[in-house]
Amino acid sequence: MKAQELRDKTPEQLREQLVALKKEAFNLRFQQATGQLESTARMRSVRKDVARVLTVMNQKAADAATSQ
Repeated sequence: MKAQELRDKTPEQLREQLVALKKEAFNLRFQQATGQLESTARMRSVRKDVARVLTVMNQKAADAATSQ
């Protein structure tokens, strides 16, 4: 997932994406705890995607606050 793709989304779409990523992260942690996780690299990429979404959300909020 690229940051530019996220910047093109609406705040509501970003929130939905964040919820989906957090659910996926939870499921990956659960799989790891039970020994069923096959790709540990996916955990890292999901964490980074969550950080990207949060960063874009904060940037959009800051832009909205300064434009008013």
